[in-house]
Amino acid sequence: MRFHDRREAGQELAVRLREWAGDGDLRDLVVLALPRGGVPVAAQVARVLGAPMDVLVARKIGVPGQPETGIGAIVGDDPPLFDRRALDLLGLDENRLLPDVARERAELHRRALLYRGDQSPPEVGDRTVVLVDDGLATGATARAALRHLRRLRPARLVLAVPVGAAETAAEMESEADDVICLHRPSDFRAVGQWYDDFEQVGDDEVIEGLHAYGRSPHQR
Repeated sequence: MRFHDRREAGQELAVRLREWAGDGDLRDLVVLALPRGGVPVAAQVARVLGAPMDVLVARKIGVPGQPETGIGAIVGDDPPLFDRRALDLLGLDENRLLPDVARERAELHRRALLYRGDQSPPEVGDRTVVLVDDGLATGATARAALRHLRRLRPARLVLAVPVGAAETAAEMESEADDVICLHRPSDFRAVGQWYDDFEQVGDDEVIEGLHAYGRSPHQR
């Protein structure tokens, strides 16, 4: 299974979620996107399900010299969540990564202010929360986001992605109440491998998606 772009992936994911919602599993729903790549996917989910959309800003902590390989992540002002096994295998110490954490925290705050302004995050307690991204690789960001949301006591916590590494998707089943992953290829190498068009999503596209399907400080 391949997707033309994130929009198509979101449409297919929305169809799967709508079928599932037919069983009454998506009551009082809010869709949260992991920006930036998750926003075009989540926008389609929100559109089809008629649900409000917002963003949960998270930042990946990458391996020094290999920033695309996530070994940890941060969400909000939560402490960083690291993959301890990966740290041990790579011989890395958390203290060595403090400058990386500080840099990513600053970028997280910049994006949160840009996307949401002074608006507070949506209330998720006792609601069904669907967390959406464009794919799962190591799962570092998704794991940190799910644990952050779990502490806010949603009624049901769902992770929804178009594609993901089979092992990572299975691991996420212990973090979310449900994991909807349309494609779990055995030969997964990277999320972009499963898209024909995987151009980087810019801040303007995130703001446009929030303006159309959610809350944006740019709305009046």
